Amino acid sequence: MIGEEKKEMVRKYVDAYNSFNVNDMFKLLHDEILFRNISNGQVDTETKGILEFRELAEKSSRNFSSRKQTIINIATIDNQVEVQIDYEGILAVDLPNGLKSGDKLQLIGKSLFGFKEGKISLIEDYS
Repeated sequence: MIGEEKKEMVRKYVDAYNSFNVNDMFKLLHDEILFRNISNGQVDTETKGILEFRELAEKSSRNFSSRKQTIINIATIDNQVEVQIDYEGILAVDLPNGLKSGDKLQLIGKSLFGFKEGKISLIEDYS
């Protein structure tokens, strides 16, 4: 895959994420997908394999009434795509950390996407 094909795959993934279309997200993912969420330098969530990631994605989609990732910048670095993301979401449920249904989350972050056999095999979200 060339850099532009990888970037297009990431754009399709973000579009599916924004529309809560878990099935379209998973069409783009390798069976051995590794996902990590890194917040303040610490890994707070990690899944290995498509089944673990699907469970997390479905649970996460139920937590929000709306969500949108906006790509601010996208670049190919070595075999990965790095994306600067502006994220906004509205909670649909109360969370244990004190956030309530209806609260708005906003953050700027970065995501790294790795590839294997023509599919996304790594997603690391940094915030």
